[in-house]
Amino acid sequence: AVRYNIPKEGWVEVATEPQPGCAVLVVTNPGPVVPAYEVENLFEPFRRLRTERTGSDKGVGLGLSIVRSVVRAHDGTITAEPREGGGLVIRVSMPQ
Repeated sequence: AVRYNIPKEGWVEVATEPQPGCAVLVVTNPGPVVPAYEVENLFEPFRRLRTERTGSDKGVGLGLSIVRSVVRAHDGTITAEPREGGGLVIRVSMPQ
């Protein structure tokens, strides 16, 4: 969320949401526009958006795939939604 943000005046919001029977963590950033059809691909190992969208060639595309593996190992779920205007909203739900 920090690396794939807007260059100036970027921000990252980390919040929790009360849900019955689970803990929910929500991470939001205003990064580059992510087309809805690309979102699921970001969870695959070694998948990244093209350099012209991220503005960087750093990273190898493992971050979200590792997070997804850890969440699944603990019987949780993870989803991502593109924000209007750019960036993502990532929700991690872990059972209590």
